[in-house]
Amino acid sequence: MQYIGMSKQQNDFRAETGEETYWTNSAFAGMPTYQLGAKYPHNYIKSLDLTLRFLPRPADYLFLYLLSFYVLLLVLNVDFKLAALGAIAFGFSTYLIIILGVGHNSKAHAIAYMPLVLSGILLVFQRKYIVGFILTTIALGLELVANHFQMTYYLMFLVIILGIVYFIDAYKKKALLDYFKSIGILIPAVILAIGLNATNIMATQEYVKESTRGKSELTINPDGTPKEVTSGLDRDYITQFSYGFWETFNLYIPRFMGGGNGEDVGKDSMTYTAFRKLGATPAQALEESKHAPMYWGDQPIVEAPAYIGAVVLFLFVLGLFLVKGRLKWWLVAGTLFSLLLSYGKNLGFLTNFFIEYVPLYNKFRAVTSIQVILELCIPVLAVLGLSKLFKHSDDNKDTLSALKYSVLITGGIALLFLVFKSSFDFAGINDGFYRQNYGQDFIDAVKEDRKTLFVSDTIRTLILVLLSAGTIFLFLKQKLKKNTALIVLGCLILFDLISVDKRYVNDDDFVSALQVNKPFQANAADKEILKDTTYYRVFDLVSGPSKPSYFHNSLNGYNAAELKRYSELFDFYVANNNMNVLNMLNTKYVIVKDKDGTVFPYTNKDANGNAWFVSKLKPVETANEEILALDSLNTKQTAVINSKWIHGENYSLEYTVDSTANISLINHKPNYLKYKSNNRKDGFVVFSEIYYPHGWHAYIDGVPANISNVDYVLRGVKVPSGEHIIEFKFDPKVVHTGSTIALASSILVCVLIVLGLVFGIRQIVNERT
Repeated sequence: MQYIGMSKQQNDFRAETGEETYWTNSAFAGMPTYQLGAKYPHNYIKSLDLTLRFLPRPADYLFLYLLSFYVLLLVLNVDFKLAALGAIAFGFSTYLIIILGVGHNSKAHAIAYMPLVLSGILLVFQRKYIVGFILTTIALGLELVANHFQMTYYLMFLVIILGIVYFIDAYKKKALLDYFKSIGILIPAVILAIGLNATNIMATQEYVKESTRGKSELTINPDGTPKEVTSGLDRDYITQFSYGFWETFNLYIPRFMGGGNGEDVGKDSMTYTAFRKLGATPAQALEESKHAPMYWGDQPIVEAPAYIGAVVLFLFVLGLFLVKGRLKWWLVAGTLFSLLLSYGKNLGFLTNFFIEYVPLYNKFRAVTSIQVILELCIPVLAVLGLSKLFKHSDDNKDTLSALKYSVLITGGIALLFLVFKSSFDFAGINDGFYRQNYGQDFIDAVKEDRKTLFVSDTIRTLILVLLSAGTIFLFLKQKLKKNTALIVLGCLILFDLISVDKRYVNDDDFVSALQVNKPFQANAADKEILKDTTYYRVFDLVSGPSKPSYFHNSLNGYNAAELKRYSELFDFYVANNNMNVLNMLNTKYVIVKDKDGTVFPYTNKDANGNAWFVSKLKPVETANEEILALDSLNTKQTAVINSKWIHGENYSLEYTVDSTANISLINHKPNYLKYKSNNRKDGFVVFSEIYYPHGWHAYIDGVPANISNVDYVLRGVKVPSGEHIIEFKFDPKVVHTGSTIALASSILVCVLIVLGLVFGIRQIVNERT
């Protein structure tokens, strides 16, 4: 919904004109579309991605999960039946299904290609250089297409760990020459993969510096307090979602910490009874009990536990005993690395080190997301352990010993929790809110239900471990054949994961395609505003973040990386309804509610309009002075400007604006604006358009003109006396440069694939003759 709301203007423009706009005016008063699904020339790797995602959403992502992981296990020389079982264990992991349910499509997209990238890298290390090079190039190219750089960044960590482990192994085996040969082959594969996505990567790199992910020039907060100056996101924002130490066991016992913030506890719950005692009707109590606050961890919001599966984790522990060598240590190191960093502020010394010293780490929020690494590593080692077990089932003594210890560890943990369940208080961080509104008896009822879920899911986990262990024991005792054992284990994994998945993503979450494609309906205020065909902006104080962008040129929006200066202006003034700032942003309408709750559009007759001549420029030295000056500035007459622009462009500080001076907008598109101006003397015009230093070009009567940043977020242009046509065109150089690189990279990859096929065929022919 949020994406469709934000991208509607550019999609409509594409449909109407057949052209692509890389700027939208529908959100945050204007921003590039680079992170809103922009389509670039010569993006052939994207076409391949769309071909692979031929199924309807979200089945396409699930298919990629399964296919990619299946290929990885085949590369690791796992039997195809076991590879299928492993693909199921990975693809139906609760976290991977939940992110589909909450709409994290690009994250799911990037995760789905991770195993495929690893497959290519491992093939190169296996000395299958040609196929490994080709697969690495294409898979990494597809990974980058997903445009979720946080997930790709985490994948890089896992690849680095792989490289370290393999280096140590090569050093011990005195095979460093082969190791560095593999690295030498992988480097051009990575470069080519980046080249295939050059436009998107270059545009994102350019944009990120101007976004909230870049360094702020401000040293104060909106309330005047000192601001922590960082080169990325705020530390508290990065670590807001930090995994609790006890939450680790959510990976093994799904509702160890209660599950999510809104669990369906049913009619037989204490919560239902508590609601009835509070005066709710049976229907009301039942409805409220479908969203009971069961989660009692330390994170502010949790939709569902990141459950990997009792069966899968049992097999992972078994794999720890059975699997030897570098693959095991890579997967174990990746798992531990992922888990430790997911603790965030709860393991502050490690997290702070990464924020301070590891490049790009402070560009990403929600540290718990790094658990995607262990989501991948754990099922791989689990399947490798099973593969080892089936291949060496005749070595009964060691295998039975490994099975025994695995049961003692995993089953013992579950038993300990059942015995010492009273040691937990089952108190959540939001309980104070519920206590204040519903009373202590309600909290006591909620805690009892949390305890009930804890016990029932722990017993569930214990039973699944015993059933899995029993299946393997019967196989080792030759009471079950391999295929039968595989079928039983596959059924246990499917039951385990899907039954938990369906608690959070089920039939109720699927809606008609019409509702997805047209998620917003215009209310009376929207309809009234849309009668106005002039060019203006709307500030919606009633609707969600991206609905206004669906219908209007809006001050609202929803994006994880909006323009930094606009975000700061919003926090300082727009969020506080500062009319002086709303006027300079040409906010003609404000959608509000009256005292009766009726939604209506307030017409702001004082909006500055699309452009205006000012009589003064007020120079300041710092960003702090620049933004603070707007609070009392008469923006219709004066523009605040950083001194660097005054000196660089040789501007005057005062201009004559008489009654005949005027400027009007005569044509507008998302990426093009045309004005007609008239002034007897040289003047300075402020445009109510967001300043962005890359891609916007100004022309006065066809002659290039300089654009300056004024009023913290707006554009200013010096206009000579007389009548003139002023144009703004958004034609980013980065798109042209990136597209050329992408085309060259695509051609080179195709040539290399053909050469690889010719070489491979010739090699087969030579071997046969």
